[in-house]
Amino acid sequence: MRCLVARVNHKTLIVICAVFALITVLLWNKCSSDVTFHTPTKPQPEPAPTLEEEEDNGQPPEAPPVAREVPYEEIDCLINEDITIKGRREGNEVYLPFSWVEKYFDVYGRLVQYDGTERFEFSHSYSRVYAQREPYHPDGVFMSFEGYNVEVRDRVKCISGVEGVPISTQWGPQGYFYPIQIAQYGLSHYSKNLTEKPPDMKTYGMEERDGSSNPWTVPKGCSLSKVHDPGNSATVHQFDTPDNSEGISLPLDNSKDFVLSFNLKFTSNGSVSVVLETTEKGPPYVIRYVTSSLLISFKDRQVTYGIGPRTAWSLLSRDLVTDLRKGVGLSNTKVVKATRIMPRRVVQLELHGSGFISNISIYSTAHMAAFFAASDWLLRNQDERGGWPIKVARKLGEGFKTLEPGWYSAMAQGQAMSTLVRAYLVTHDPVYLSAAMRAAAPFKRTSEQHGVKALFMNKHDWYEEYPTTPSSFVLNGFIYSLIGLFDVAEIAGDKFGREAGILFSRGLESLKAMLPLFDTGSGTVYDLRHFTLGVAPNLARWDYHTTHINQLQLLASIDSSPIFRDYARRWKTYLKGGRAKHN
Repeated sequence: MRCLVARVNHKTLIVICAVFALITVLLWNKCSSDVTFHTPTKPQPEPAPTLEEEEDNGQPPEAPPVAREVPYEEIDCLINEDITIKGRREGNEVYLPFSWVEKYFDVYGRLVQYDGTERFEFSHSYSRVYAQREPYHPDGVFMSFEGYNVEVRDRVKCISGVEGVPISTQWGPQGYFYPIQIAQYGLSHYSKNLTEKPPDMKTYGMEERDGSSNPWTVPKGCSLSKVHDPGNSATVHQFDTPDNSEGISLPLDNSKDFVLSFNLKFTSNGSVSVVLETTEKGPPYVIRYVTSSLLISFKDRQVTYGIGPRTAWSLLSRDLVTDLRKGVGLSNTKVVKATRIMPRRVVQLELHGSGFISNISIYSTAHMAAFFAASDWLLRNQDERGGWPIKVARKLGEGFKTLEPGWYSAMAQGQAMSTLVRAYLVTHDPVYLSAAMRAAAPFKRTSEQHGVKALFMNKHDWYEEYPTTPSSFVLNGFIYSLIGLFDVAEIAGDKFGREAGILFSRGLESLKAMLPLFDTGSGTVYDLRHFTLGVAPNLARWDYHTTHINQLQLLASIDSSPIFRDYARRWKTYLKGGRAKHN
């Protein structure tokens, strides 16, 4: 009996253990099925309830859950197995600092405010392409030059008071006349005149017809009188002031426009001064235009420009904003110092010495005066070979021989042609067209013969912006020279423009053959020194790249060959990161 009880208890214990084990397994499986681990995903907002659902609920729906911010952490980034920079990691994304990206990939970006919100703007390039006005014609706007402001460039020392054209410091701080810059000055103002509204104008120095008092102030010892001048239809004032007098003054009181213009003839040494109230606190600034050969000086809030003797009637047209800022920024380096100073009001005009003055006016702009200042400079300074010699040395780069003073530039010749042709079309004076036609002569001579022509692979004629040894084959300067030749051929006609037409046609065929050499697959090259010197390519900056595109667009408007449109279209894609396909 005792053995039976023992056996029963033993069996009961085994059953109890088995039941307990079974219950444990069941409970474990249930817990496992209730708790499942998933890979975290971005929370998706619930769909908005329909109108019927809102009515059923009787209350607005709950806001969707807000996604939890993923925290970032710093991470070391090894670049090209060379250097390590600090980046940030957010989940599987790694971010590199833009200051590094900008330099490494040569791209551009900035933080800006837009509609009250800050955003980051990224750009692959920094320059823009202009829409071509089709078709191009020599009497129209020159490319996109209405957007050029040659006189404000920091390597323009000033606008000469004697010649009325820019003085360049591009290759030397002393300042010199650079034909390319002078032609561009003329072409930009010609183009602005076509695209801007007519200027506002106000005249001064006339006695009012209603009997109001004479506006002039004539100190004791000075004299001012109205006289008749047979060669001048306007009212002429004759003035005379003794030495050391305060001068004769005329109030101008103009705070709207700042281009001063008048006709002038001196019979002695003298000056015309303009008093300016500016954005700078303190006494006013004075700009003096004196009868001397001085270029420019600045001292004690006084800017002085020499305007030559002016013993015959001549027009003096001056942009007071430019004259003030060039004076205040005057330096002994190649670059004019930046300044924020601006004129607020033209206060008065002051006359010293003896002479005659008429047509005193202030304009909002005087584009045609600037255009003819450039055109007439080109007339006066063309040499017997038909060229405009550049009177400073130029070293294009390592491996090229230095161009000694007196060299010609095909780009200067071409842009001078484009300027002179337009002057002829405005005035119908054949002297301008004759000068433009003579300018074709250097295109027929090689650089060794004091010309601008080069041969590529002993086959293709090329007109050199810089007639270097060895040849450099600069693209933008060559195309500018072609445009000048086209302008002459188009306006001079088959008889007188035949020579320019032949030179243009030969150059255009060379361009069609050689254009592929300037395409890198992601941009363009400035020249072909990698062919002639065997060095690394000289990549074009983005502003030169867009100039290439703008030039091709112009050529496409006068030549039906598809190559110019095709290349312009592809080169535009490079501005936004486009690249040629790889193998």
